[in-house]
Amino acid sequence: MDTTKGSPHGTNRKTAILVGVLFIIGTVMGVLSVVFVSPVLDGPGYLARIAANPAPMILGAFCMLAMGLALALVPLALFPILKRTHEPLAVGYVVFRGGLETVTALGVVGSWLLLVTLGQEYAVATAAAGSPTGPEFQTLGVLISKAAEISASATAVVFPIGAMMLYVVLYQSKLIPRWLSVWGMIAVVLHLALTGVAGLANVHESSLIQVAANAPILVQEMVMAGWLIVKGFNSPAVASKSAKTATDELSSAA
Repeated sequence: MDTTKGSPHGTNRKTAILVGVLFIIGTVMGVLSVVFVSPVLDGPGYLARIAANPAPMILGAFCMLAMGLALALVPLALFPILKRTHEPLAVGYVVFRGGLETVTALGVVGSWLLLVTLGQEYAVATAAAGSPTGPEFQTLGVLISKAAEISASATAVVFPIGAMMLYVVLYQSKLIPRWLSVWGMIAVVLHLALTGVAGLANVHESSLIQVAANAPILVQEMVMAGWLIVKGFNSPAVASKSAKTATDELSSAA
């Protein structure tokens, strides 16, 4: 008979596996979105490339949407556990990564799909004219691309703030090994610093600076996801937090 079924320990184990899987889905989908879209948008003439083959943009938008939804579920799943250690930071994590980051991801998805529509209209107009059309399509393309860049830049600010909240709570609670939490904090700071440099230099997501900014946190999240799936949360830490919560509830009732 499984004595953990329905118990807090069993529930926390399932939550750890779910969170690990969601991190993997989010990271893989995010990487795939860049792989699909970057070659299309890199350089001039991207409307013609989109018109000729819109599939990469559509696939990239789907991957970005899947990433946003998967990562939005992580703070919701973790909230009941994290709030036992630091409820304000747990709430902040939900707001930043569950809410604001989802909005910025949807901004990118909407912009990419608008570029697909614009590319189709560009192809129709070009075919009717028998030659490349006037600058109005290029102007609209630039505006929509800028909207996507602004959404991505907002993500680059929202993401590290939310991630830092997570790793601070994980460090305090010892739900995972502290070296993993410290690695996450360092990777987040590095991501924020290098992303800022990339923004000032006006470089694309495929640049070496952006790769260097994203690689440490991507690797850390994959290691943490694997740890959660295989090992779960630190049982003594979970038991301690559960006991503290029960004690606080009894004290409040008294």
